[in-house]
Amino acid sequence: MARHHIPSEDMTAELSHLERRRGNLDAAGRSRLSRWLSDYRPLPGVPDELFDHTGRPRPYWLEFLGDLAEYPEGDIRARFNLATRHIRDAGVSHRVWGEEAERSWPLGQAPLILGPVEWAQIAAAVEQRARLMESLLKDIYGEGRMVRQGALPAAAITGSPDFIRAVRGAPAPGGRYLQLYAADLGRGPDGRWWVLGDRTQAPSGAGYELENRLVLSRAYPNLYNAMNVRRLAPFFDDLRKGLAACAERHDPRICLLTPGPYSETYFEQAHLARYLGFLLVEGDDLVVRDGRVWVRTIAGLKRADVILRRVDADFIDPLELNSTSRLGVPGLMEAVRGGGVAMLNMPGSAVVESRALLGFLPGLCRRLLGEDLLIPSVATWWCGQAYEQSRVENDPDLVISSAFNLPGPDGAASRVMSELSPAERAELLARIADRPADFVGQEVARLSTTPVLRDDRLEPAPFVLRVFAAATEDGFTVMPAGFCRTSDRPDARAISMGEGTRTADVWVIGEGPVERVTLMTSQDDVQVRRVLGYLPGRAADNLFWLGRYLERAEATLRLARSLCASLMDADAAVHGAGETLARLQELLFAWGALGEEAVSRRALDAARTALHDEAAYGSVINLVRKARRTASSMRERLSADFWSLLVALERGLTSPGTLSEAEALAQVEQALQSLAALAGLTQENMNRASGWRFLDMGRRIERGINTCRFARTLAGEAATLDDLDLLLDLADSQITYRARYLVGLALTPVRDMVMLDPFNTRSLAFQVETLKAHLAALPTLVDDGMLEEPARILVLLATEVETADAATLGSNRAFAFEDALTRLSVAIGDRYFLQGANAVPTVKLGGLS
Repeated sequence: MARHHIPSEDMTAELSHLERRRGNLDAAGRSRLSRWLSDYRPLPGVPDELFDHTGRPRPYWLEFLGDLAEYPEGDIRARFNLATRHIRDAGVSHRVWGEEAERSWPLGQAPLILGPVEWAQIAAAVEQRARLMESLLKDIYGEGRMVRQGALPAAAITGSPDFIRAVRGAPAPGGRYLQLYAADLGRGPDGRWWVLGDRTQAPSGAGYELENRLVLSRAYPNLYNAMNVRRLAPFFDDLRKGLAACAERHDPRICLLTPGPYSETYFEQAHLARYLGFLLVEGDDLVVRDGRVWVRTIAGLKRADVILRRVDADFIDPLELNSTSRLGVPGLMEAVRGGGVAMLNMPGSAVVESRALLGFLPGLCRRLLGEDLLIPSVATWWCGQAYEQSRVENDPDLVISSAFNLPGPDGAASRVMSELSPAERAELLARIADRPADFVGQEVARLSTTPVLRDDRLEPAPFVLRVFAAATEDGFTVMPAGFCRTSDRPDARAISMGEGTRTADVWVIGEGPVERVTLMTSQDDVQVRRVLGYLPGRAADNLFWLGRYLERAEATLRLARSLCASLMDADAAVHGAGETLARLQELLFAWGALGEEAVSRRALDAARTALHDEAAYGSVINLVRKARRTASSMRERLSADFWSLLVALERGLTSPGTLSEAEALAQVEQALQSLAALAGLTQENMNRASGWRFLDMGRRIERGINTCRFARTLAGEAATLDDLDLLLDLADSQITYRARYLVGLALTPVRDMVMLDPFNTRSLAFQVETLKAHLAALPTLVDDGMLEEPARILVLLATEVETADAATLGSNRAFAFEDALTRLSVAIGDRYFLQGANAVPTVKLGGLS
């Protein structure tokens, strides 16, 4: 049994040995490291990562803690907090099942560290386990030799809801069922690693490990590089190449199929799609035609060659599987069986996750691979066999669980027999007797521990390590890291992402200096392409409305600013009283920023309501939240800087309190500056591809509609000087007007500048010209030379705007322009966004593409 702490006489020896290896520790570092180690108390009888089997600290842990201890007091927390701002600013998050709100990603300050010798054993065992699962799936959905030979009971397969009969005999893409496999590992009581569970459905966590690595390597860059931590990029390069090898075409279109933004791990899915260059799609983005799968894009239907699946198999096809599913694609299973698309992991692969199989795996490994299983599973007895059933019923120390990974009997969690009341135990035994094959008994597995930092104290925390293996043309390769979850509960028996759970980066130490590797290809013959890309209709829809929400928020902020400024600036036009105040409030009421009861309030109250009233659907806070929710549905297309600015914008509007005129104005100005930064980011940092065009089209249409509304409200025949001054302010054209017209305000030149001046970036004319350029650059569905409906509407509108006369441009004409822009918005949606079941492949010369 390992010692539970280091005696003081051994502490001096350990520190001296560390100093001989790496140089002297300063006094503060020596004191802190000594305190960390002497106060550290592993749990009795539980293996701990800090100590080896002799009870001495592992050298690489001492190396890490020694370097960490030399940071000045408070510097560790400051460094970590600075690095974890990325988590907040980039919106790194997850959801707990059953919750609607996202939670910020919980990352611990210390990594889980594994040495090269131990990692080699783990990697070999996980690689073997992946090969075993692959071979077993081929047998289950192929020849079925293991069942025929009696090595595996048929009920252990067919009793699982994850067994999909429709997959039997279907060709496996690239000859394999698994592209990504994962094993959840923990240390047993003897210190050896064992498997707590297999993940073959759609393993999650690899993308989150990328984020964990980014944060911790930023927090401790010197430690990270000095300890020769192995890089992650080669693994993801192998994953990408393995998927591409399954396609028929040389340059395939690879899609990552997600359940959508309310998935528990949606951020990870979006991050992986962006990092690997995959197209993130939902079920509605896909359609099956002629035995193949197509992506609905703004250019029509484009072929999907490979689908990396993150939707559970039962939900991928409502025609053949779960008829209530809204996540899948009708006819998808037919396309999979016919080889019309390569889907990985293959539907039905989750059957080998069943606990019912765990007791058979050693024998299956010898039969299928001719090898002994390198890493055992938690001892498991399946009640589908008489002896095992009797053993489970008579051993009160076992955990009773669902045999097929369901949430336990009648939805209950796994339960320890000895912890049940007599009535509960009798009821459970009756259920086992009624359907024994639905249950397993397992040994209670107390999780081993790893050091974590809490308030500058080193403490043990139970953990689970998920290790990933990706299929390549040369076999499985193992990620030199993993997804580690730690628990705040010292008696944790299992860990899921919920209360009291954190994650840790996983550092696998290399034998020597680690070569820097990225996802850059080593091939010199990659064909250079300059194309807009095929934007899915759903993404175009979201980008378009993101632009509209942000522009409407800006217009509402400008109205609120006018209300606040009029109360403070004696030289300004009197916007805060009389008819102009009434018109301001009417504008805010018209688009839902003020309720009817708030229209007649004084200017400051109206401004506060327009900014913060959560009951008003058009208030600034609601518009910004709509923009953030829309943006969250396409995170793979937005940069971390864009997300950071959007989150900061919302955060700056969520604590209204009781604001004075000056405070309200300051908040408005800060929000307008954030929106200006977002606009600048999209103009200067976004690639001029289709996505940028739809984002900008949304902004331009909304700005044009708002300008028309401002003009017909404030530039009618009875307009006052206050009205015209306010209109120029809302159109951000005060300076330009004064420089051009020295004689003062007049109705016709104000109308011309706000509505018809093509050189004014805020005018209606400028928005129309910009929209014409965007539509001209977008693809057409049919090359017949005819105008599509959006272009037809815009050509007519542009002609009318170009020929309009400011002197006669009254409210009715402005309303007609506004109505045309609204019809244009609808036409763009009908043409480019998600098409219905009658969508057809794009017609091009030379056939389909």
